[in-house]
Amino acid sequence: MKKIITLIALFVVGISSAQTQFEQGMNKAFGLWKEGKNTEASALFERIAAAEKNSYLPNYYVALINATSVFTEIDKTKIDLLLTKAQDALDVELIKDQANSELYVMQALIYTGYVVADPITNGMKYSGKVMEAYAKAKALDPNNPRAVFGEADYQLGGAKWTGVDTKPLCAQVDKSIELFNNFKPATPYSPKWGLERALEIQKTCK
Repeated sequence: MKKIITLIALFVVGISSAQTQFEQGMNKAFGLWKEGKNTEASALFERIAAAEKNSYLPNYYVALINATSVFTEIDKTKIDLLLTKAQDALDVELIKDQANSELYVMQALIYTGYVVADPITNGMKYSGKVMEAYAKAKALDPNNPRAVFGEADYQLGGAKWTGVDTKPLCAQVDKSIELFNNFKPATPYSPKWGLERALEIQKTCK
């Protein structure tokens, strides 16, 4: 689990002259994130979320930035703050919508952050919650590649301790890659990440 590295492919839409304020803000925030300015990007997404109540995406990206930052952070105090910020942003959207598969993928990712940060303390506490969140995500959208891959990736990460058969899990990784290749985001800003990580794990499966 300590070796988990989350790779996020950001496909930022081109800047057009007819952008709305929302689009301008989102593009700027993605630009900051791509430059590695995670704190600034998260803060801008927060401001966009405060102004745009009808889109789950700004808070989703607040959660994603902070949750994925955990995988390269070694300071446990900072890890706790990052995961708390991620959860707070996600909770805002889960209160409004319990039928969005992507939100449950994000919930699973946050729980995974706790496990990776302290496997001995948090492994038993959060592993069941990770799997439950992925199960909800898949139930809401069986073709969500992040849900299919995330569930398999998490189980593969713990396989050396649990002793589970990895062949069915690798088959799910293969399935997720097919789903990634056929996935059509609902909007230019909808989640698209995950394929690069899935291709990396597929190589280890071979």
